Amino acid sequence: MGIITILWEKWREFIRDFSRITLAAMVAPLMYLIVFGWGIRTTMNGQPYLYFLIPGVVSLTTMNGSFNAIAQNLNVQRLYEKAFDQVIISPTPLWQFIAGQILAGALRGLYAGGIILFLILPVKTGLVFNALSFLILFLNGAVFSSIGIVVSFLARNHADVPRFSNYFIMPMAYLCNTFFATDNIPHGAREVIAALPLSQTSRMIRSIAFGEPCSFHGILILFAYLSIFTTAGLYFVYQKKNL
Repeated sequence: MGIITILWEKWREFIRDFSRITLAAMVAPLMYLIVFGWGIRTTMNGQPYLYFLIPGVVSLTTMNGSFNAIAQNLNVQRLYEKAFDQVIISPTPLWQFIAGQILAGALRGLYAGGIILFLILPVKTGLVFNALSFLILFLNGAVFSSIGIVVSFLARNHADVPRFSNYFIMPMAYLCNTFFATDNIPHGAREVIAALPLSQTSRMIRSIAFGEPCSFHGILILFAYLSIFTTAGLYFVYQKKNL
């Protein structure tokens, strides 16, 4: 019941701010597609660059949508509204609170990515987005929701979350196989970037979109990230309860 309660809260929040959430999910990705896809006329592996760009933009959109939905909201609840203190003393198991936050954030990210796919429907790209694509995007959203939970607990003030976004989320958005292939990045940095969750998601989504074989070890890597950050989130929430 605790998970359902969290999901209902997030659903009501989504309905209340539907237009703002939808516009926020559309503007930046559309700018990427217009500027890089249509504004810059080039090709990638003999195909229009736009075809390469779309899977990367959809992947980073799920990342941004999931992380922002959880990190900002939970940070405000914890530091300013003090609503998290009520969760601590409520009978709701805290693991259900964390699970609900992760599921809600993953769904928000999936919604944001779905908007982009809907907007590009008139463009006959021939790219394939199937059930496995949406599963990977959902899992990517869950990973960044769990990261958002950890960041919200590490943040000492409201400005810390945007700082984390500038230092980590934004570089991943640009470097993790989204706008360009990582083949030309120097060794060392290339391997580190390739191991990041968004790189794994972009690679798998692009392989499926182009009808190429998809290596599923990326899913295991995403599950590993999800396990690590979920465990960290549980640690922080139970530590808060025991203070």
